[in-house]
Amino acid sequence: MTFFNEMNYFNIHTHHKSSAQEKTIVNSYTEDFVVSEGKFYSVGIHPWRAHLASEETMQMLTKYAALPQVLAIGEVGIDKHSEASLSIQIELFKKQADLAESVKKPLIIHAVKAMDELLAMKRQINPKQPWIIHGFRGNVNVATTYVKHGFYLSVGEKFQPEALLAIPSNRLLLETDESQCSIEDIYKQVAYYKKMPMEQLLQTIGTNISQLFPSLI
Repeated sequence: MTFFNEMNYFNIHTHHKSSAQEKTIVNSYTEDFVVSEGKFYSVGIHPWRAHLASEETMQMLTKYAALPQVLAIGEVGIDKHSEASLSIQIELFKKQADLAESVKKPLIIHAVKAMDELLAMKRQINPKQPWIIHGFRGNVNVATTYVKHGFYLSVGEKFQPEALLAIPSNRLLLETDESQCSIEDIYKQVAYYKKMPMEQLLQTIGTNISQLFPSLI
C-alpha cells in the first residue's frame, strides 16, 4: 500500500488561482483560462454561464481539455437558480460530459436542486469516467442516492455532518472551493466528525486521488 505523508493535503477544487499548493486543482472558466507552469486545473463552462456559451467556447474547451495540466472537465452542471434555461444547461452538460469521456478525464459537477436531472443523464450517458459532485452540502438521503449511482462527493467548508458520515471512504474527496479556509482545516473538520485519525484520512483521500488524479501524487 502506498503511504501518503503528512504533507499530502489534496484539494480537488479551488477558485483561488494564486494557490501555490502542488496538490491542488485550480478551477478555471474556459473564457479566462491561462496555464501557469507547475499547476493543475479543471476547465469547463459553468451553468451560470451556459446561456453565454457559443460554439467557439466549446472549441476552446476542447483544445484546453487535451492539455496534460488539465486534470478534469469542470465545473459543469445543472443549477435551478441559473439564468440559463434548464434545456440549455442540460444540452451543454451533455456536450461536456462527452468531452470528458473523449479525453478520459473526470467530470467535476456543480449541482443545485438538480439530482433528478443528473441521475437521468448518468443513466443515459453511462459514463466510464468518474463524476464528482463538488462542494457537496446535501443531506443523508441525497448523499446515499448519489453514492448508490456511482458518484464521488467532494466536501468543503460547509457540510452536514450526518451526510458526511454516510459517504463511504472510497467515494470521498475534499476541497476549499471559494472559501478562505485552508485545505488543512477542511481535513481537520472531516477527521473530527468522522472520528478518524488524521493519518488515516490522509491515506484514504490519497488513495482516492491516486485513482482519479494520479498526476497529483
